[in-house]
Parts: sequence; C-alpha cells; structure tokens
Amino acid sequence: MSAQNLITGSLSRRRFLTATSTLAAIGAASAILPAGVTRAFAAEGKKEILSGSHWGAFWGAVEDGRFTGVRPWEKDPNPNPALPGVQDMVYNAARIKYPMVRRSYLENGPKAERDSRGSGDFVRVSWDQALDLVAKEIQRLQDEEGPWSIYTGTYGWRSSGRVQNPQNMLKKLMNLKGGAVFSTGDYSKGALAGIMPYILGQIDAEGPQTSHRSVMENSDLIVFWASDPLKDNRISAGVPDHGEKRWFDDMKAKTELKKIFINPVNIELCKEVQGEWLPARPHADIPLALGICHTLLTEDLYDKEFIENYTFGFDKFADYLMGTGWDKIEKTAEWAAGQCEVPAEKIRELARLFVSGRTMLVSGWTPQRQQYGEQWPWMFITMASMIGQIGLPGGGFCQRYHLDNAGAPHSNGPALGSAISPGMRKEIKAWPEEKGHVSIPCARIVDMLENPGGEFEHNGGKHVYPDVKMTYWVGGNPFHHHQDRNRMRNAWKKFETVVIQDYQWTASARFADIVLPATTACERNDIERIGNVANLAFIRMAKIIDPVFEARDDWDIFVELAKRLGVESEYTEGKTPEDLIADIYNQAKEAAAKKDVAMPDFEEFWEKGIVEFEIPEANELRVKYADFREDPLMNMMPTATGKIEIFSNEIEKFGYDDCPPHASWIEPVEWLGQKDKTYPLHLNSSHPDYRLHSQLCASSARELYAVNGHEPCWINTKDAADRGIVDGDIVRVFNGRGQILAGAKVTDDIRPNVIKVQEGAWYDPEDITDPNTLCKYGDPNVLTIDIGTSRLAQATSAHTCMVEVEKFTGTVPEITVFTAPQAAE
Repeated sequence: MSAQNLITGSLSRRRFLTATSTLAAIGAASAILPAGVTRAFAAEGKKEILSGSHWGAFWGAVEDGRFTGVRPWEKDPNPNPALPGVQDMVYNAARIKYPMVRRSYLENGPKAERDSRGSGDFVRVSWDQALDLVAKEIQRLQDEEGPWSIYTGTYGWRSSGRVQNPQNMLKKLMNLKGGAVFSTGDYSKGALAGIMPYILGQIDAEGPQTSHRSVMENSDLIVFWASDPLKDNRISAGVPDHGEKRWFDDMKAKTELKKIFINPVNIELCKEVQGEWLPARPHADIPLALGICHTLLTEDLYDKEFIENYTFGFDKFADYLMGTGWDKIEKTAEWAAGQCEVPAEKIRELARLFVSGRTMLVSGWTPQRQQYGEQWPWMFITMASMIGQIGLPGGGFCQRYHLDNAGAPHSNGPALGSAISPGMRKEIKAWPEEKGHVSIPCARIVDMLENPGGEFEHNGGKHVYPDVKMTYWVGGNPFHHHQDRNRMRNAWKKFETVVIQDYQWTASARFADIVLPATTACERNDIERIGNVANLAFIRMAKIIDPVFEARDDWDIFVELAKRLGVESEYTEGKTPEDLIADIYNQAKEAAAKKDVAMPDFEEFWEKGIVEFEIPEANELRVKYADFREDPLMNMMPTATGKIEIFSNEIEKFGYDDCPPHASWIEPVEWLGQKDKTYPLHLNSSHPDYRLHSQLCASSARELYAVNGHEPCWINTKDAADRGIVDGDIVRVFNGRGQILAGAKVTDDIRPNVIKVQEGAWYDPEDITDPNTLCKYGDPNVLTIDIGTSRLAQATSAHTCMVEVEKFTGTVPEITVFTAPQAAE
C-alpha cells in the first residue's frame, strides 16, 4: 500500500477492528461499552473535523459518532505516513478502558507486595473508588511524611495542545497541597542544555535558527553531523508544518552545493540530495573535530580575528590541541584517525574545505546523549569559532534544524500562550534540606530510588536525593525513555504507590498500582499552533468524538482529585478547559492587534477551525547571531565574559574531572575503541522513523517498519553474514544488562560494527520474575547504560552502549504488549 493510500484510507480496510478488546462493529458497541458511553456512537451522519497532532494537521472523518479515518490538512506539503495511527490509538487493543487497580494493592494498599507489578493482575474498579484511593494516599503522605515523599515524574511529550497539559495540571494540584518532588532537564538535549549557558549564555538549540533561504543563497557547504532533519521533522511537540520539504527539494536541485553527512547510517536525506556519506565511528565525533581543529591551527587556517574579538580562552584550548594541555596528547589528524576511523588525509581535507567557502555546520543531538555528552556541543561551537563564520549569511552553526522546521521564516502572528501554570508551592509544611532536593535531573530517577538520602552533584551544587514513596505519572512513559530497564524494574519497587494516568497500556501502566484511563487528544477540545517556529496558523483541536469506554479528560480527573483534597476552587479558579481555550486565544488576539494583525473573534475562529498568518519577506533571510557579529560590544553574549567561551572559568571552579573547563576528549566506558570486545557492536538507539518516541508504537503505524512482527534491527551486511543472519531473521541483541528480540534488517546503509534499534519500542518482558528477562518486542533501553553524562548536567548517556547480536533459534515468544492485560478485559 502506498504512503498516500495509507494516509487517506480508513483504517478499517487494514485491521481497524482487531483483538477482543477492539470494537467488533458499530452494532456491537452497546454490548461492549458500559451504559452511558454509547453516546459516542450516536447517529450523527458523516462529517469531517479539523484537528491537529504531533504528526500533522488533519481532517478527522466521523460517521455515526465513530472516528473512521484521517485526511491530511490540504496545506501540509509533506504529510506523515504514520498519521492514521492517530485514529487507531482511539480504538486499538492497547486502549485503557476502565479505572484499574493491581489486585494486591487493592487488598493491602501501600503495604502491598510489589513483585507482581507488571504481571497484569488488575481489578476493575469504579472511578470513585480509584480517585478515593489516589486522593487518600496523597493526603496521607503529605500529612505523615511531607511533600518530599511524592514524585511527579518527568516531562514526557504528552499530546499536542495548549490547555490539556496534564503535567502542569498535576504540578498545580501538588503545589496547592504543599508541593512534591519535580524533575529538571530532559532526555532529548539534557547535556546540551547543561553546557550551553556557559558557552553562549543560552541553550541555543531552541526557537528560530538561520533561515533555510539564507543557507541556500549563501552556503557553499552544509555539514550534517549526526543530524537527520528529514526524519525528525516529521513530528513536533505542537503540530508540525512540514515546510522543511521545500528546503530539501531546493538542496537536491542545487547540485553545486556540497553536502556532507557524518553519520554511522547512510540516512535517506543523504541519498535524496546526493550527499557524501562519511561513516565515522560512533562516540568519536570529538576526536574527529579535534583533528580538524588541529589542522586549522597548525596550517594557520583558522580565523584569528574572530577568535580575538568574539571568543574567550582560545589559548588554553590551543595548548590542549598541541599536547601541552591536561592530557599531554597532541590532537593531530593521525591521532584523530585512530579514534574515529576517518583517514588522516580526509580529516585535513575537511579542515581545508570548511574554510574554503561559506560553511554551515549542522549538529544533531545524538553525540550529547552519551557519557561526557557536554563535550560535544562545546567542541562543535569551538570548531565553528575557529572557522570564523558565526553570524554570517549561510555560515556558522545550527543545533536544531532537525526539529520544528527551525529554519523556516516566522509569520506575523502573535505568540500562543499556555493556559495552566503549575504555580508556586504552598508552604504547608517546611522542606528541610536534609529531606532532599525539591527537584532532580530527570535522568537520575533510578539513582534517587536506589540512594534515598544520598548526595549527588549537579551543575556546581551538591544536593540530597529525597526519600520518595509515591509517584504519579502523566503525559509520559518512563518505561520507554529511561535506560537500563532491568535495573529500573528493580528500583521501581521502592515506590509504595504508583499511579499512571494514560490512554494506553504502556509498560509503565502495567507496572502501576492504580491506572486511570485518560482521553486521547481526539476526545477533547484544545488549541494549538501549526509550526512551532513558522507559527503559520492557530488550529482548533476540536473533539472529534465523545470519550470511549470510561476515559475522562485529564482536567476532569484532576478536578475530581482537587475536590477530594479540598482545593477545588483554587484549582479551577472558576474556569473550564473551554474557558481557558478562549482566554489564551483572546490574549493572542490582543497581542495581534498591537501588531496590526487582524484575527477573527473567538467564536468565528472556533467555527472555522483555523486562523492563518502571513509570512513577512524580511523574515526569510534571518541569520542567527548576526547582531553579535556586527557589534560584539553592543550585542554581547549573555556569558560571564560577553563572548563565546571556549574556556570557562566558572566550570574550572567546579573541579569536575568528568567535565573539564574546555571541550575535551575523555574515553567513555563503552565504545568501539575499547580493548574488551566481549560486546563488539555499538548500539545506535536512534529516534524512530514513524512515531514520536513510544507514541504510535501500539498502532497501525507499526506496519510501516516492523520486521517479522518485531522492532527492526539494522545490521551491516558483513556483520550479518559473520553471524549467519539474513534479512527478516529474528535476532537476539544482548549485553550484560539485558536482552531483546528484534527483526533483522540487513543493509549496507549502516557502517560495520554498528547496529540500530529505534528508541520508543514498547517494553514486553517475557517473565517479570526473571531479573534478566527477555524483552519480546525490542526495547533498546533494556540494553543501554544508566549513568549521568557528567556531574554538570547529569543527563542521559543512552548512546554509550555496546552489544552482541545472534540469530534467535528458539521458539519465538508471543508479543503481548500491544493488547490490554487479560485481567483488564
């Protein structure tokens, strides 16, 4: 089936109604659904409703109250083939239908044994009973322990929409009750976000970047370094506009523009634009860049004027390059070649090429999601500084072209705010220092569970891990995004109470005590913008159908909890979600009027479903840091020196041996250059092609990529032949931390000694009593290491991972993660 047919066709043509938990037919609805829910299937005739999602704007087809298909918004230039999964999530076999409580917890409360989490032994309860249990435990812990005993989980991607943000809703509720332990940072760019404020005084990899048009009109060379903008721009935290396709088309047409892709995988964009693939060894990006910088220095090719006027601390970095720095190793091209497996002469050729014309360096976030990940963004900016083109049209660097079409010109439309603020903690009970820090880096949750009361260092400070007893998780899936799953499973038992609020039976829900069924974005109202950078339009995310089964909006769930906890009026502030939608629209309308931008009244907007904005021509030639380039004194960087800090005095004061005061190469605990070859293959757990992390994994979108029913494992042709593996085989991928099954995809588009298994694959343990149990579907985080990048950012090191692969010869176990636990039927 073609991608276009997959998008426009109704899911019912493939397997729209599958498994016993899915609606067998409209006529059977009254037999399956509880009383009062069948209103979602009331006869309404046929209609289409405009809405939006992480995968794009679309028209949702409704027939007799049933969501029957999706059609991409006609102005989407490159619709995502996975879009039908938005419909499938509403009805599929993994949908959480009713409030459920783990049997042992229902009988014994927080004193229940915890070994049966994940077994699927749940009991259906009423909403009142479930909400009473949650409220009672929140109140008990706040009274008997304190706010430090409750952890509200990490950020997660949740659904699109400005009002229905369950994470803010949860935090607001907890702050009204005295607070809770929150998290900081993210799994996506945690190391980058930790180090960049010291280098540029800001995170940098956010918001608008140098425009695509500026690059196309001025660049001679684009270097995509571990960046895959074709794949990653398919999704967005809001609603993607997919306008980057025009950039790719222009790139393909401009044959004189040289394109280099430094990546262990020959990605589709490289092939599409006839780029040069440079398959450098993973985890050796810094040695490669150091070899380039050494050549720029020793061949006197670097921009001395830029270094002198716009940067601080280059002399100490130069000493490091020449071998008189802290490690006493000269970073010659030959030394670098030994680390990255790119020939020395090629490294020198790259250095000369980078300064021979206008060069745009484009980095993805993969190299900073590894041990010592802070060093890569620093190295990247240092290299760009030596080239000296920062702030020039078509030159410099970008760390966000792979997300949100960040090179698009932005419209004249106003900003669209957020509706619900978490607010400030209400001081009901004092929070002594010895009870732990009020927040932890999100990637350190397992450390917190294993070391209550233990010390940890973060960003120059020393803190204490709180002793948490309960977690309430919404809008995220920790059993997807955290590393070292078996270690995590064991640490998870520290929680006395686990509440998961979601719409599907993720592994996180299966390892919960109380499960609350939430609505999908298609079953409630909201508002969002199309294009996080371009801001092309505001779109009405109207409810397409009534909630199915017993699902409730997150807002309704939290209002009911607020009522039980005695803070309902403070929580709602007299507003409904519909009021909040109108409020933030009207605030934007007022801001638009000040810019002489006309917007219709809210009622007219809601009726039409969309308001579009114009793109001023002046916004098409944006150059990031042009003002700094033009006048570095009047437009100083917000750093300690006002310049780009190649060396940081502040980081030097921290005294971290895992984060030196300038960009450095520190050998990781696992990588292809190590002497121990017990696990000889590097695991690249990249972003998925056709889902958003773990979202849509349990949907029809899986048909786009699954191999023999499993998550695909890309493996080089020679590596496969050496192991007797052929395309389509089920393989076992393993190391000392765990083991998974996957489907082999044998190809020459991945370099030798590297395999790829996409993150976001749902965790499906074969035997929860086995501490090293097999994941039957293919979650790569069973294999990844759980250590902080350094004491500075304490971010994830997921890409520091070595494994082995073998053909699986036993009886392939049945995959069960994509249907609800049997007890939940």
